[in-house]
Amino acid sequence: MGHSRSNCGRYLINYATVSLLFLLALPCASQTTVKPQPENPFSGDLKKYPGLLTELGHLAEALKNNVQFPPLTTQSHLLAHLPAATTYYAAFPNYGETAHQTLETLRRELQASAVLRDWWQHGELSSGGAKLEDFLAKFSELSQYLGNEVVVSGATGGVNEPGAAGRNLIIIAEVRKTGLRDFLKKMLKDRADDPQFPVRILDPQELAQAKSGTAAQQLVILVRPDFVVATPSVDALRSFNSFLDSKRTDFAAAPFGQRLAEAYQAGTSVLMAADVHTIMNQIPLGTQQSQKMLDRTGFKDAQYALWNFRHMATGSGSQMELSFTGPRHGIASWLAGPVPLGSLDFVSPQAAIVSSVHLKNLGKIFDDIKDISSYSNPNAFANVSQMEQAMHISLRDDFLALLQGEVTVEVDDFGESKPKWKMILRVSDADRLQSTLQKLLATMAFRTTQVEEEGITYHSLSIPSPQKPIDIVYAFTDGFLIVASSHETAAAGIRLHKSGESFAKSAKLQASLPAGHSADVSAFFYEDPSAVAALNLRRLSPEMTEAFSRLSPPTTPIVFRAYGEENVIRGVSTSGGADASVILVAAGIAIPNLMRARNAANEASAIANMRTVNVAQTMYFNAYPEKGYAPDLATLGPDPRGPNHQSPEHASFLDASLGNATCTSGASCLKSGYNFSLTAECKQPRIACREFVAVSIPLASNGGSRSFCSTSDAVVRYKFGPPLSSPISPSECRRWAPLH
Repeated sequence: MGHSRSNCGRYLINYATVSLLFLLALPCASQTTVKPQPENPFSGDLKKYPGLLTELGHLAEALKNNVQFPPLTTQSHLLAHLPAATTYYAAFPNYGETAHQTLETLRRELQASAVLRDWWQHGELSSGGAKLEDFLAKFSELSQYLGNEVVVSGATGGVNEPGAAGRNLIIIAEVRKTGLRDFLKKMLKDRADDPQFPVRILDPQELAQAKSGTAAQQLVILVRPDFVVATPSVDALRSFNSFLDSKRTDFAAAPFGQRLAEAYQAGTSVLMAADVHTIMNQIPLGTQQSQKMLDRTGFKDAQYALWNFRHMATGSGSQMELSFTGPRHGIASWLAGPVPLGSLDFVSPQAAIVSSVHLKNLGKIFDDIKDISSYSNPNAFANVSQMEQAMHISLRDDFLALLQGEVTVEVDDFGESKPKWKMILRVSDADRLQSTLQKLLATMAFRTTQVEEEGITYHSLSIPSPQKPIDIVYAFTDGFLIVASSHETAAAGIRLHKSGESFAKSAKLQASLPAGHSADVSAFFYEDPSAVAALNLRRLSPEMTEAFSRLSPPTTPIVFRAYGEENVIRGVSTSGGADASVILVAAGIAIPNLMRARNAANEASAIANMRTVNVAQTMYFNAYPEKGYAPDLATLGPDPRGPNHQSPEHASFLDASLGNATCTSGASCLKSGYNFSLTAECKQPRIACREFVAVSIPLASNGGSRSFCSTSDAVVRYKFGPPLSSPISPSECRRWAPLH
């Protein structure tokens, strides 16, 4: 028995060690067989429309020169009008003028180019282009009625706070000109055949007379002379309307409101924030043990989470903040303070992706994990000592404590056949760590070799894999452990370190430093968008790769830096401008594919729900044989009295999304773009129902291309065509094509 436990301990330690060392390495190194990729529709269009690439390049340049984003906002006119109980907040600029400029530029370019116009109107992606034009036109027109900002906010508690209306969200914008209510009603009328969810539009007088109660997935919009407000229910809207009439400005004086006002002063395009401290205190944590567990993580002391995004002429950037009410501790303290990242000295200047982090010593992190785990389960680490004794090592002292917490991962190529990456870890005692690794690897079925080159010993591992072995090479030098996908990659990193020509010394890194921030960081992420896109496009056709190279101007790297301070974690990111040309071209190509994907997802969900209804009917038939099959979905749904009540009238075999009380015979339930209904055939009221037909119909033609049905034989059948306009019988359902 002891020998068996020792073996168990040895394997657990081995795999824990390898997992820790190569956690980031193995996903990069995985080598799988590449499946043939279907031809992209855009590739066919490039052949069909000669000169299209050149014209798309002209379109991209025109959009870049003619489309501007809204100016930065330095003060919100909506902030003071929110309830004091507000705990989350998101503000967006009015992009109406940007949409208008995009549409006008697009139309001019289409008028000027016969090739571009022909492709836009008749190419494989023509439906997406038409939808994009329609969206831009309506969005621009709607935005003319609104102020400069739209705010989405809400409260996670504060049911009794004025205007809070429980946990409902609030969407609010200023009204710029009259006629908004009529415009919204016209929009709804134009889309009456394609409703995504019920919408009600009210003025203050209609709101006063509106009935309380919330329909499923309802959005209620109030158009006042000064504001337009949307909430999920009449009750919430009525409460907030009264709050607006009271002219109260409590939130502006609240600490969370003041923090938001401070963020505005620096200028913002999009601002998102949450009062984490209040939210955490409102979450029921259950037992006292659960509360103490949360205390030990350190996140119970979190105060505010904030993200401030800015559009600028030279590019875009953002700042994030996670503040705490006191010094960070527990898991919240794992991100260590800013330092010079020496591991970047091994990274290639041509790297596509670089990610670095400076954590606390991993031995101390292990202590935190042990402390938290042992509190919830005193025996969580009961076997660790026995395992360590069997291996003749200390997991903490001989391994984890020797890793100082600085880790950098570089990716140069993530192709399936031969990925190229390396990972650099700062260590305190290379000889001792190598001794530990030798002990661990000696017990594993890995083929290991070593070779010495220019005074550096390179250790090679061959890890078994279903397709082909995964090769990993590691070496120690100057206080760092370098792990790489090949001997050549590891050696190249060490040469860069010695020559001083690494990424750390490159002009591109220096140029990416955000103004006013230290070069020392706690975490760092770098991505070259052009290089990453080029790597991804290798899986596509050469025409797509050429198209990208012609359409994509030189891009500014995406850079994120984090700074772990005593009471706050701050982050700063910079990137190239969110070029409207890239957005438009991508949308023109992606929209039809997204529509197809949405249809497929809706249909898959409908099929799964139909099978769920079949199972529920079988359960009902067996539970209540005197009743037979349930006559409607509501009968299969939950009992209004609660989850512990079941009856022939409410069997609780379906959840409320499919079986709520409104889904009676002749009515339907809406879920994932489909309307579901159920009827049963009963000869007389007192005789059991021996047959039924369940039907799911797409909400609109673009929500799915097939309707589905099923009867007591539990076979799901389908029919192509427009949504059904009348009920069907079980016999008619059986004439539909069965799914395979």
